[in-house]
Amino acid sequence: MSDRAEQKVEASAAPTVPPSRAWSKARLTGYALMGVWAAAVVGLVLFMAESFNPDFIERYGEKFVSGFVVTVELVTISLVVGCLLSLPVAAMRMSRSAILNGISYAYVYFFRGTPLLAQTFLVYYGAGTFQPFLKDAGVWWFFRDAWYCAIFAFSLNTAAYQAEILRGSIQNVSRGQWEAAAALGLHKAVIFWKVILPQAMIVALRPYGNEIILMIKGSAIASIITIYDLMGETRRAYSRSYDFQAYIWAAVMYLVLVEALRQTWDVIEARLTRHLKRS
Repeated sequence: MSDRAEQKVEASAAPTVPPSRAWSKARLTGYALMGVWAAAVVGLVLFMAESFNPDFIERYGEKFVSGFVVTVELVTISLVVGCLLSLPVAAMRMSRSAILNGISYAYVYFFRGTPLLAQTFLVYYGAGTFQPFLKDAGVWWFFRDAWYCAIFAFSLNTAAYQAEILRGSIQNVSRGQWEAAAALGLHKAVIFWKVILPQAMIVALRPYGNEIILMIKGSAIASIITIYDLMGETRRAYSRSYDFQAYIWAAVMYLVLVEALRQTWDVIEARLTRHLKRS
């Protein structure tokens, strides 16, 4: 090999040093915001350390834990019921029938286009307007209870969002998957459950996680209709003690719940998508 060829090989093999990043306005703004958030966290920790009241924890700590459990139960039941409802709604949204598609579209449009608070009020306070009819139907026992009304409203709301997530994920799967499975002689039901749905769930995993987090934070409005969830217990503790740290502890518990869910969701996503990562 000639000297010129060796020089070319060495030049091509030499690692290139990436240029240093310039301090742009966006970068400076990002660092400034990070500094503000860090200062806010430090200030919050110092405030909680200085204002820590053992008597407050002793009096209301057990009630906060009880409210935390109620929040988890409310969100879990609503999400499970909403998931079951989302399956037929998503199927109707993808149906070629104009009637079924129109009904499901109106349902999704209403529950995604109106606030969850208004929907909860419509169920809880509006049920009283139809009390004679509900009594004759034998379901007044359900609608007179704030707990059941909250689950009913939350389930209908999250079902609309989950139906759209599921529909979009299924439509994201290539049509060739259907055709390839059909060429093997598989039944349509088998194709959907064994071929299409697993691929769609990988796409829907992150939106589902976001929906769960939104439901956790949105569940705080249940306290307005006399449900003593985490926010309900927080409001009761503050009304009796006028201690602002009640809301701080509530925020910390919500943050812990959301962060635990996020970490769990990351593990699930990494597990389900491990075959997509290159070694």
